[in-house]
Amino acid sequence: MGKNKYDIKRGHFKNIEGGKLKELMEDVFDSIEEKGDKLISDFGAIEHLEVWTEGRTELWVDIEMEEKPDEDIAMDTISRWNDFLLKDTGFDAKKRSKRAKKKAKK
Repeated sequence: MGKNKYDIKRGHFKNIEGGKLKELMEDVFDSIEEKGDKLISDFGAIEHLEVWTEGRTELWVDIEMEEKPDEDIAMDTISRWNDFLLKDTGFDAKKRSKRAKKKAKK
């Protein structure tokens, strides 16, 4: 999947600033490693995940997924991934998709 930028909902940054982003990642993905300003993990079908913020409005994600994961593992990973992004950005999958399409048109 590579590197992606997600908008953070206005006023939502307070929910992930400081050590809160790490706590949210630990809740969703269990184990987290810190490397500089990036949080690193792997879980299920996610082989490598790096997460960081830039400013108060952008969540950056660099992610590598397994090519052909087991179906049960893939479903659990997708569910946790969407839960993680909702908690971190304040936008559900439908809103994130709408915002990405709107930006792509510009």
